[in-house]
Parts: sequence; C-alpha cells; structure tokens
Amino acid sequence: MTKQKLILLTTMLMAGSLAAAGQERKFVRHPDPEYPPVAAKLNLHGTVKLKIWINPDGTVRRLEYIGGHPLLAESALKTVKDWTFEPAPKETTLIVEVKF
Repeated sequence: MTKQKLILLTTMLMAGSLAAAGQERKFVRHPDPEYPPVAAKLNLHGTVKLKIWINPDGTVRRLEYIGGHPLLAESALKTVKDWTFEPAPKETTLIVEVKF
C-alpha cells in the first residue's frame, strides 16, 4: 500500500469515527504511521484499533491498544500519540482504526 493511500485511509477512518461520535474535531497534525520492516518482510497487513483521549488543547493525553496485529500496534501507537486536533471545550475520547 502506498503512503498516500495509507494517509487517505487513516484520515477517512478518523473522520468517520469523529462523525459517528457526533464530534467535529479536525486534525491539526497527523503524521503517517511507519510500516514496520518486519511486517513488510512478512507481507503483513491489517488494522489496529486504538482508543484515544484528546485533551481540550488538542493533544493526545492517553492511548489504549484495543485490537489488531501486535506487530503493527507499536507503530500505530507511536504515530497516533503525535496527532494533534483543534482545541475543544472538553476532553474527547475516540476509537480510531489505523490501516496498514
């Protein structure tokens, strides 16, 4: 999967999660996840599901791994930790899926 497709899928999934939760927080910054070399060797693809808590200032306060292949989870956690969102009046909790 190309990096551009991965970005698009991640963004679409995140937007879907926000809409489903009835919240309208937009991305300020969302770096691309790095495809782990060992996963590439094994031709491993899949989805990692995470629960994230976003501070009112838009930074990610906490992450919880919910599911997906463990070889992909570390990369997803590392990347989502650096995502930032527009500020909001209160903390937001979201379930997101990162596809590899």
